[in-house]
Amino acid sequence: MLRKSVKVLLFLITTIAVVLLSSPVVFAVETIPSEGAYVKVLFSVGAMIAAAFSIGVAALGVGLGIGNIGNAASGAVGRNPGAQGKIMMTMLVGMAMAESIAIYALVISLVLLYANPYVSYFLG
Repeated sequence: MLRKSVKVLLFLITTIAVVLLSSPVVFAVETIPSEGAYVKVLFSVGAMIAAAFSIGVAALGVGLGIGNIGNAASGAVGRNPGAQGKIMMTMLVGMAMAESIAIYALVISLVLLYANPYVSYFLG
């Protein structure tokens, strides 16, 4: 059991490292300045990592939340089939609220990538 857990953990860490280290470097190659000032590159890579992290965490949280809502609604309908209409309406409202969190995270990611308010502080 412990050996399998270590193997899964090692796989996850390796996958995360490859994803985090490969895509920002590919996008950062286009922004390397000619004078040797790498602040712009580091800032761009940091913004990309922050955007990826925010949308990834939001997607994970929303997926868990919607799964939990669906599980609870299915159990409630199984216990009381007569209240299916009220349960389904409440479930749909809860799912819509959870999905709005993912949309907010997407907006934050897009702001970090394309309309970053900190560009003037770091890049002058």
